[in-house]
Amino acid sequence: MRIDLTDTTASSINKALVQGRRSLGTPAVGMVLTMVVVTDEENAYDSIKASEEASHEHPSRTLVVIKRHPRTPRERTQPRLDAEVRIGSEAGTGETVVLRTYGEVSDHADSVVLPLLLPDAPVVVWWPVDAPDNPARDPLGALAQRRITDMYAVEHPLQALQTRVRSYAPGDTDLAWTRLTPWRSMLAAALDQARVKITAAAVESEAENPSAELLARWLGARLGVTVERVVTAGPVVTAVRLGTADGDIVIDRPEGPLATLSLPGQPSRSMALKVRPTSELIAEELRRLDADEMYAVALSGEATEETV
Repeated sequence: MRIDLTDTTASSINKALVQGRRSLGTPAVGMVLTMVVVTDEENAYDSIKASEEASHEHPSRTLVVIKRHPRTPRERTQPRLDAEVRIGSEAGTGETVVLRTYGEVSDHADSVVLPLLLPDAPVVVWWPVDAPDNPARDPLGALAQRRITDMYAVEHPLQALQTRVRSYAPGDTDLAWTRLTPWRSMLAAALDQARVKITAAAVESEAENPSAELLARWLGARLGVTVERVVTAGPVVTAVRLGTADGDIVIDRPEGPLATLSLPGQPSRSMALKVRPTSELIAEELRRLDADEMYAVALSGEATEETV
């Protein structure tokens, strides 16, 4: 079911949600969180699709905030809120409300979102593009337990990484870090098997890759070695090499979904290491809503007593 509301209010949107659930016989009690997606019109379709696919694992109310750029003098001066309420098959396993804000409403989107949050449920805010420099201090970010950004969406990702270092607060995370979960798991498994001292390390990737930079900082902090950054043709992270007295531990993925794991004194083996879609990355982030201490370590490149 889809209900369109023009020049509306948060109260009218809540009534439309109740009306839609009654018509379909769908309760709200099965939803476990509120997902707030802050995006633009150009990226709205892909963002909504990813969040709705993630809702199959985490049933949620998804609030999509699209701040519209005024096209006429009236739109610049006249505040307005339009909404599109989706329930049932139109919204994955939860509810989706697309909020288009105009004029002064765009500057106070948090006042529109606040009445629409599920009571007594966690809040997650995701900026697919144009994330604020300090997500925790953003009016919408301040409502959330988890704040998700994506350094891949900016023109200069390594500059954005340094901004994230300066503004980090518990609850922040970035999809550039989430993309590394299979790499981190495979490296941990390799080190469990090898049981040797690491004396050197290198991360190979395309230039200006934020995931590779985070991986290098994390390895440096965890292993206590200087990690070399090697630029390749990509795509994304292509290899990690860990030097030991017995030979190199290598995970090599030049292209495709398969990587080759090589350990000193053992035959090489192939392992799955695919590039995951955004919906899988979001679903992973929604599995834990506490502070991601390892992301903080990767940002700073320094291990703390709690993470050693």
